[in-house]
Amino acid sequence: MIEIRQLHKSFGKQNVLNGVDILIPQGQTTVILGTSGGGKSVLLKHIIGLLRPERGEIRIDGIDITRLKGKDLNEMRKKFGMLFQEAALFDSMNVGDNVAFPLREHTKLKEVDIRSIVAQKLEQVELPGVEEKMPSELSGGMKRRVGLARALALDPEIVLFDEPTSGLDPLLAEAIEELIIETHRRLGRTFVVITHDIHTAFHVAHKIAMLHEGRIVEEGSPGAFRRSLNPVVQAFLARDEHKEEKNERRQG
Repeated sequence: MIEIRQLHKSFGKQNVLNGVDILIPQGQTTVILGTSGGGKSVLLKHIIGLLRPERGEIRIDGIDITRLKGKDLNEMRKKFGMLFQEAALFDSMNVGDNVAFPLREHTKLKEVDIRSIVAQKLEQVELPGVEEKMPSELSGGMKRRVGLARALALDPEIVLFDEPTSGLDPLLAEAIEELIIETHRRLGRTFVVITHDIHTAFHVAHKIAMLHEGRIVEEGSPGAFRRSLNPVVQAFLARDEHKEEKNERRQG
């Protein structure tokens, strides 16, 4: 579905992507794991065509999107839905209008059909009947659900998740992870999740890829990832285990 080859991107003197190579399988959930500020969001913006690399290829169904412009690029973007970090809802719009936004922007559907689709998508994320609520009335977890409903509005082939559990308490984070798993089980689309949270990665992924210093240094199934002898992966896992132990001691 998505093939990335030798992707390079820098901002001034800062090299962010230093030759990223990864194959993202169709119909699976691939998690790109890495530290905060490590280039994950930059990579995601390249996949959806919001940024252009200095060199390298991103092939979607065999088409290199780094060479597309204008109308062709916009058509390719219709294959994607994206759940932005912390949902990024429009504060001035109610929930219904937030979910309807891509439908009004990219289709010529009648308003009655748009309202029907909005209701369906909100039902899918377990938030029926909240169309009239404003984002300020929603909890953090509810905002993520509305953001996912908006991402699914156009029935995309590929759904991108930018730190979907960031800033949520453990119970809410687990609820969002379960929602991702259930949505994938129901739709069978290609999901790409970027996160620095190891628990999220192991919970939702079919495949995990570790981004470190602008390169993919390890990739494989969650089980293979846990057994990795790569020192970067081992250090990342050990740091998470240490953090969990500190949290348990604090709670105890």
